[in-house]
Amino acid sequence: MKQIKNDVQPNDTDTWFEEIKNVKKLPQPEVKPQAPLIIDEIAPHIDYASAYCGNALPLLKIGEFPNIDRRTADKFKRGEMLIERRLDLHGFIEKDAYEEVSSFIKNAYIAGCRNVLIITGKGIRRETDDIFENKGILKERVPQWLNTPELRPLILAITYALPKDGGEGALYVLLRKKPTKSKQLSF
Repeated sequence: MKQIKNDVQPNDTDTWFEEIKNVKKLPQPEVKPQAPLIIDEIAPHIDYASAYCGNALPLLKIGEFPNIDRRTADKFKRGEMLIERRLDLHGFIEKDAYEEVSSFIKNAYIAGCRNVLIITGKGIRRETDDIFENKGILKERVPQWLNTPELRPLILAITYALPKDGGEGALYVLLRKKPTKSKQLSF
């Protein structure tokens, strides 16, 4: 190991202290410590009463459009509506996927999106599997989650996507229009 030589001579140290003995600290303005700025997280709020205030909602069924006018239903079914947001669930486990779907739908509704795409995937199929048996936990669960009391009031319809958007491994979700303040009734 190489040792570093100390080239400082005793005279150098004496000279240094001689030079700095007349140095005085400059006056500093006193800075009062400030309290840290605390910003509460703003959670988006959904007013479910304004989202839907009619009779009990029927269960959403893939490809059925009972509460939509025919023209909108046809555009939705044919994939002619602009997809405003996409959520790809490939690689998610069921618990995490539920939280993602819930957050995704709520945020899309708050942002005023109308048509969103949720890609569930078709599930893993093995050579030994029965070709008539459904595979894919998320493919099966997402429509169930969209029918929960938390999400159902925000959704008008769901249908399988066109092959270019994922086919039966993806769902188009038609969200309700977010009511504007001028359309809300106040008593």
